[in-house]
Amino acid sequence: MDIRIDLSPTHEYKGIKYRRGQVLPFGSSVIDNGAINFSVYSSSATSCTLVLFKKKAPEPFVEIPFTQEFRIGDVYCMTIFGLNFEDLEYGYRMDGPFLPEQGHRFDKTKILSDPYSRALGGRDSWMDDPNWCNIYPHRSRIIHQDFDWEGDNLLEIPIEDLIIYEAHVRAFTKHDSSEVHSPGTFSALREKIPYLKELGINCIELMPIYEFDEWEHSRENPETGETLVNFWGYSTINFFAPKAAYAATGKYGMQVDELKTLVKELHRNGIEVILDVVFNHTAEGNEHGPYISFRGLDNKVYYMLTPEGYYYNFSGTGNTLNCNHPRVRNMVLDCLRYWASEFHIDGFRFDLAAILGRDQSGAPLLNPPLVESLAYDPILSSCKLVAEAWDAGGLYQVGSFPAYGRWGEWNGKYRDAIRKLLKSESGIISELSQRLMGSPDLYPYRGPTASINFITCHDGFTLMDMVSYNRKHNEANGENNNDGANDNNSWNCGIEGETSDKAINFLRRQQIKNALTILMVSQGIPMILMGDEMGRTKNGNNNTYCHDNELNWLNWKLLEQNADIFNYAQKIIHFRKAHPVLRNKEHFQHRDYKDAGLPDISFHGTRAWYADYSQNSRVLAFMLSGEHAKGGTITDQTIYVGINMYWDGLEFELPQTQHNKKWYVFANTSMPDGHDITEVGEEQILVDQQKIIIGGRSVIILVSK
Repeated sequence: MDIRIDLSPTHEYKGIKYRRGQVLPFGSSVIDNGAINFSVYSSSATSCTLVLFKKKAPEPFVEIPFTQEFRIGDVYCMTIFGLNFEDLEYGYRMDGPFLPEQGHRFDKTKILSDPYSRALGGRDSWMDDPNWCNIYPHRSRIIHQDFDWEGDNLLEIPIEDLIIYEAHVRAFTKHDSSEVHSPGTFSALREKIPYLKELGINCIELMPIYEFDEWEHSRENPETGETLVNFWGYSTINFFAPKAAYAATGKYGMQVDELKTLVKELHRNGIEVILDVVFNHTAEGNEHGPYISFRGLDNKVYYMLTPEGYYYNFSGTGNTLNCNHPRVRNMVLDCLRYWASEFHIDGFRFDLAAILGRDQSGAPLLNPPLVESLAYDPILSSCKLVAEAWDAGGLYQVGSFPAYGRWGEWNGKYRDAIRKLLKSESGIISELSQRLMGSPDLYPYRGPTASINFITCHDGFTLMDMVSYNRKHNEANGENNNDGANDNNSWNCGIEGETSDKAINFLRRQQIKNALTILMVSQGIPMILMGDEMGRTKNGNNNTYCHDNELNWLNWKLLEQNADIFNYAQKIIHFRKAHPVLRNKEHFQHRDYKDAGLPDISFHGTRAWYADYSQNSRVLAFMLSGEHAKGGTITDQTIYVGINMYWDGLEFELPQTQHNKKWYVFANTSMPDGHDITEVGEEQILVDQQKIIIGGRSVIILVSK
């Protein structure tokens, strides 16, 4: 029998047998005969040592230096024989110059995590008391890719059909009222899949789920004594490793399989998964931050540095990842390919994505290599790519983010316009018409599916708080209410915060229903924030990044308390899914190209066919011809939506229906619970087919049949 030479050791060090390894793939991988291959990159290190630990051991059992023959170009590679990968943790020591003014910060006393490791140990359970004397707190581990997907793959739901639900894994089920077996975990989220289906969600967007340190910048609230932590997780330690503390089985090292099981079950129920990825900075901070991985491996490559060797801070968190360096760009590509292929992730939302378009000195690029590479990557071709098209350095690219025919954007201008409308600001109607149509002024060549429409997200007020507070109330953050945005475009409906005033509480619910209605009848892709469908509040705090408590945890008792809001949200989502005329891939042509007797879209005011775009106008109605649904390939009912943001009711003249059809009422937000919305197909005929009174600060939906 032939023996493969490359599977035999050539060297031995302190009882460990090894040989020169394989350059690719980077990271650690189990190969034939149970051998383990290690491969790590550094362009400027002068030497590298592989450091091996038994799981959870305080000290390594061996440190093996890479000899010169084990270095190929800028890659150190080694294959180890005879070790049990399931009982192993590893890291690297890198030696080299410590010359910060030249960008180098090598320190061989530090043990560094592998940026390509697929799992990390050391912080396996949420808020484990850290040992601050631990010589290696975030430990690279080795996994074996042996999960049974049972034929699962990416769902590839047409993007125009998505209903996105932004959620935080821990916050979604941590509250006692969630009644799940392992609160705050991937497993618990899986128990809530029936709820997501009931609501009508077909895509869940998860806030960061890969490894971060919740203890980062932890501190005590000086007023309450409560420990404030890094709860949201926008501060990455490792881009490849799912967070062990988000897994009920994380303490057993099974977080990879638990997350894959969640994705598989979501897919079985027709729900896609989008990951919120943070390729703009890491948890290593500025020059005063810790050594975890990138800084000690190749600081000058991984971070944007000033000519003096300090860290550019376009992220607002101390450093900026050097995304358009070819090596870093390849790491990002490798990472996303891994999530798409090994975890079947359907898409990615890129936090502060404008940073992806900056060159190595921070200047914006017209043709960013990373953004282009992601758009044309063959493995990611079926994945949705969504940009938060701004950064903390002032670069705002909503409508101008380089798209290459692939990228969508969080439409911050949609959010701002709808919020201003809801608080009855003047001068907003002309812009409103653009936002309702999928923002053709921003995306003339990309179509409405480039616009991810949202009114609330994790960052800012919830929908309930948006109609309950005029200003932020962030005192619980311990920063004297100086953190968080001040431009909330919110209105408290007359009283700041909670009230027993029935009229104000009715108006607040009406405003929430107005927001949900406008969101679901707008062209583009709607995204709702976790809990908005049940009236979740964060007590006016618009920046709850540091709270592992009920400010962030979703209280499931709200489903009963605010049953009318949930009922309305569920039905308006169903309405959108039932009407393809609301989900066009192409922009409207404002003409009757189907010879149906009506243009694809028409705008109206209190007079039919005459929209009022004047400075003082606060009304707009629009009609969508069902004959022109999705570019004319599908027919639908004709839909009329009337918006009145005056404080008094107004009479709206209705356009005539076609083919002897009649107008039927689907929704009227000015009506009390039980009469404000109906089921699809159970709409009530309108008594007066010529006109309708639309109440103050309310929205109506009519269908023609």
